[in-house]
Amino acid sequence: MRSRLWRFGLFAARWLATVLIAICLGLGAWYGVHPVTVGPKQPVPFSHRVHAGDKQISCLFCHPGADRSSNAGMPEVGKCLLCHNVIVPDFQPIANLHQYYDTAKPIPWTRVYKVSDFAYFNHEPHLRKGVDCGVCHGDVKSMDRIIINQTLTMGFCVDCHRKPEYKATVDCWACHR
Repeated sequence: MRSRLWRFGLFAARWLATVLIAICLGLGAWYGVHPVTVGPKQPVPFSHRVHAGDKQISCLFCHPGADRSSNAGMPEVGKCLLCHNVIVPDFQPIANLHQYYDTAKPIPWTRVYKVSDFAYFNHEPHLRKGVDCGVCHGDVKSMDRIIINQTLTMGFCVDCHRKPEYKATVDCWACHR
């Protein structure tokens, strides 16, 4: 006959295994609904969720070329410091901004989206037509680090161009110049 201590140990081991399995299943279900994806590490830990989401700063404030050029552009360090000279100026990543500013060096951001060299793309006509940035870039307002939300394939672009609300050309020469 087995001792009480041995049976209690077996009970505890089974209970612990059951709890661990339940936790794993629960986390798996949660992450299935709320996937955790992190974009490439950037030289300054910029959160789009905080700036575009919580603070509701327009995309065009930081990406001023988007409404008039093929390149959306990146903000100059001085633009970041318009706010961050006052807002959390002693926070270490903000202090790093000052180093870029003082040396007149642009922040070497890691590019996330790039259209193939054989395709021409311009943000301006898309914004003029009312295409929301999220169509291609996803829900940026909920992202800390930008992830590739949509693979920018020819099929994706042509399908969007054919939507009745945009009625954009599908002529090959529009994108392949």
